[in-house]
Amino acid sequence: MEEFLKQYYALITYGVELLAAVTGLLCLKKYKTTAAKYFIYFLVYVFILELLGNYPKALKYIDGAYLIKDTLIETNYWWFNLFGRIGFSLFLSIIFYNILTIKIYKKIIKHTVSILITIAFLYSFLNFQSIFKTSDIVLTFISLSLILTCLVLYFLEMLQSYKVLNFYNELYFYISSAFLIWYLITTPLIFYQIYFSTADWSFIFLKWQIFLFANVFMYLTFTFALIYCKPEKE
Repeated sequence: MEEFLKQYYALITYGVELLAAVTGLLCLKKYKTTAAKYFIYFLVYVFILELLGNYPKALKYIDGAYLIKDTLIETNYWWFNLFGRIGFSLFLSIIFYNILTIKIYKKIIKHTVSILITIAFLYSFLNFQSIFKTSDIVLTFISLSLILTCLVLYFLEMLQSYKVLNFYNELYFYISSAFLIWYLITTPLIFYQIYFSTADWSFIFLKWQIFLFANVFMYLTFTFALIYCKPEKE
């Protein structure tokens, strides 16, 4: 039952991620002269990241688990620690760097990226083994700090411009709001990670349900925004 629910939740998540990525590719011509094209590339990146990150289950399904047995990559923790947390936040920071127009805000993102990504790689080097064994809380915090910095700067810039009067037509408003709501919903679960074990299946189910709701809401918002919004004038 537990495995069925886990696969069911994962399948729905893959579905909405694929929907958002395909919608983005179909709308690529519409946004090709704007910074939104980087966001579309990001959606494709996320889908591929999730798909390839499922390699342990894929190998097990085809009886190939022995290929990675007793190796550092036997689990996919390293994949999501490096390409998920660090790669994810780095990609998003590039997107917001291209979205923002106020020079001081762009500089803040640039310097924040330089500092936090340097810390992340140094930490990964010094804690090489742990990166392969668990979802690292430090890398999660670094990723969260970088993304929240980008979101705060975007909303500050919007409040200082005429765009605030027409926010409901702004693609980046929907993108930023969806990310912010997603992090507000899911971040508290990080502090209860110690309970994520077979000793408390109630918490496990609750966590899966919360992440499922958050993922569906976020990617459906992206899909809607890409279709509904018009590209900004360059």
